[in-house]
Amino acid sequence: MYIGRFVVVGPDAGAYRVSSRSFPNRQITARDEALTVGPTPAAPETDNPYVAYNCLRVVETPTGETVAFGNGSHVDPIAEKLELGYPARDALATALLALDFEKDDYDTPRIAATMDADGEARIATVRRDALLVDTVAEPTLVATYEMDSPEPHAFDVSSAQEAAATALEAEFEHAVCAAGVVRTDEGFETAIDNGQ
Repeated sequence: MYIGRFVVVGPDAGAYRVSSRSFPNRQITARDEALTVGPTPAAPETDNPYVAYNCLRVVETPTGETVAFGNGSHVDPIAEKLELGYPARDALATALLALDFEKDDYDTPRIAATMDADGEARIATVRRDALLVDTVAEPTLVATYEMDSPEPHAFDVSSAQEAAATALEAEFEHAVCAAGVVRTDEGFETAIDNGQ
């Protein structure tokens, strides 16, 4: 089944995966304080605004480190609002409502998640017909297609690298690359799996 891009998040671990039929020549790279999705050197040129973006950022907030991740340019305003002290629910809702679903041929939903240093995790989506923001107590997944409402998902991982690999290897079609994150005693650990 093709569900497109997805996030999965629980209190201690999360991941974001790029799945694509249209733009498979992408990879995730570490840049400054973000993990960034972008075209591979061999990718054909495109002017599609949804191909490159920061997909994961760890930021310092007034209450400690928090991570924000998702499928597009909305990750940056979510992270910025978290840095300003917005509660995670408000940061997610404000950014997703402002940017709305993607204005492409499929009205692709925007999806995002946050995890904080205290173990609180949230998952969110904005679709043509709804804005949903939920607190999660168990691993939960939301995708751009087919599974566009948050639902429980098995995701038992102990490291960021395992989180990225587990997301990339999930049974859903057209996997491209993935980012993983886990909360540790020292802060958030992140990892990339570009399937190589």
